[in-house]
Amino acid sequence: MNKLTLSLLVSVASIAAASGAQAQDVAAGETSFHKCMACHSIGDGAKNKVGPELNGLDGRKSGTVPDYNYSDANKNSGITWNEAQFKEYIKDPRAKVPGTKMAFAGIKNEKEVNDLWAYVSQFDKDGKTK
Repeated sequence: MNKLTLSLLVSVASIAAASGAQAQDVAAGETSFHKCMACHSIGDGAKNKVGPELNGLDGRKSGTVPDYNYSDANKNSGITWNEAQFKEYIKDPRAKVPGTKMAFAGIKNEKEVNDLWAYVSQFDKDGKTK
C-alpha cells in the first residue's frame, strides 16, 4: 500500500470517527431530559407543569400549548420550533427570548444539545414516538 492510499484511508477513518461522535443519541437525550423534568413533561400522558408539555414540539408555534400561561415574550416570539430554533434556545433561553419565564441556565455542550433534540423531537403531538 503506498503512502497516498494509506493517508487517504487514515483521513477517511478520522472523518468517520469525528462525524460519528456528533451523531444524535436518543438514549443520551432521554438522560439529559432529566434536567428538564422538574418543569416539563413529554410522552404519553404528558401534562403542563411549571413549563408546557413538550409533545409535538417540532413544527409547533411557540406559545400555543392549550391551558399553559405563557409569557408575552414567548407568545410573541414568532418562533416555530425546529431543530435550529431549539438548539439555539436551549443553549441560552433568555438570550433567545428575552422576557421568557424559563429560568434555566441552558445546555452548552453541543453533543448533549444534539442528543436532547433527538429525544424531544421523536414525540408527536399525542406523545407517541414517530
